[in-house]
Amino acid sequence: MICSGGWIAEALGPGHGARRFGRPAIAQTALTYLLATLALSLAIQAFFFAFAAGFRSDKVTDLSYSLSFIALAAFLLLQTGADGWAQIVLTAMVVAWAVRLAAYLVRRILLMGHDPRFDRMRGDLRKFLAFWALQGLFVWVLMLPVTVWFAWHVPDRLGPVHWLGLAIWVVGLALESIADAQKFAHKRNPDRAQGWVAHGLWRWSRHPNYFGELVLWWGVFIFVAADLSGWSWLGAIGPITLVGLLRFGTGIPQLEKSAKRKWGQDPAYRQYVAATNLLIPGPPGPPSPR
Repeated sequence: MICSGGWIAEALGPGHGARRFGRPAIAQTALTYLLATLALSLAIQAFFFAFAAGFRSDKVTDLSYSLSFIALAAFLLLQTGADGWAQIVLTAMVVAWAVRLAAYLVRRILLMGHDPRFDRMRGDLRKFLAFWALQGLFVWVLMLPVTVWFAWHVPDRLGPVHWLGLAIWVVGLALESIADAQKFAHKRNPDRAQGWVAHGLWRWSRHPNYFGELVLWWGVFIFVAADLSGWSWLGAIGPITLVGLLRFGTGIPQLEKSAKRKWGQDPAYRQYVAATNLLIPGPPGPPSPR
């Protein structure tokens, strides 16, 4: 699928044609990139949906999510010729995050055997298909700042704002990686005293992995922000959508509800909830139950 994007490069000419022909060409390039990346993301989901539905397997669900980001980032880099450090660095940021996430999620699902989140969904093919379609759409939305940046203006060198975005991304990736590693080690420890994680970063936040995820994607947006103007600021929809989903949608609210169902009657868990910030890390408070 990535290679099939060559027709776009032929239509636009070598390099970043939009930069040579002005704003109308930029808009045309952006529309082409947006439609192409949407089609690519949905095509990847369709392929893995067929596998997951046919073999009734959860082992490719998270893998397809990560691979979609890698495919879209590589596609955009190939369309612009990879002729500048800024392009290479931004692509590497997306790919490095996706590879790390894929390794973690695949290892987790191999140990779990299956993902209980899909137990009811697998019996209804339409719901299962809807999940995959929404996953493809979400990948596309989250990649919006990257997509419009490649279409709008790719600088020849890195500036101060690029370095700031990269630094924020590094902090976010480190937070997410450490939090995931601590949670994974806790769940694998047969001598653990409790089901929830309450040490390390998890002592400062009940969802430090999600906080790291938000930080790194805002780092990506800051990286591209210096080069955006006009309608290209719509790329902010990507990280804003991520905030909405993690904080108010399918992320934290569902995990909090599940944790309360499992451990809500445990005084130690209630003390942990009372003393620990929900998302943004901060010093633990006094351990008094709510």
